Amino acid sequence: MATVQLDGTQIKDWPSFHRICRVAFGFPDFYGNNMDAWVDCMSYLRDDDGMTRFKLQENEILTITVSNAAALRTAAPDILDDLQFCIEAINDRYTDYGEKAALTLKLA
Repeated sequence: MATVQLDGTQIKDWPSFHRICRVAFGFPDFYGNNMDAWVDCMSYLRDDDGMTRFKLQENEILTITVSNAAALRTAAPDILDDLQFCIEAINDRYTDYGEKAALTLKLA
């Protein structure tokens, strides 16, 4: 099972969120550092196009664990809310194409 861990204590604002995600997910150099770009990259997890370091199998799910989620909720609640919203939207996109949802979010 594919997993990524984001440390909520290291995410203080949008620039730090995108910097950490760029490394954790292996986003390309042209990553736009915004949630539209995040959604675009995460929408190709089962394709071999280099948008992330992951290439999920047909029914595989990428688990994103946010450790110290309470710290992130305190420092930047909008980031956590947007992350949850975008994951749901991405999963909807996958199911619209007849595929299994690709992401799950765990808050620790």
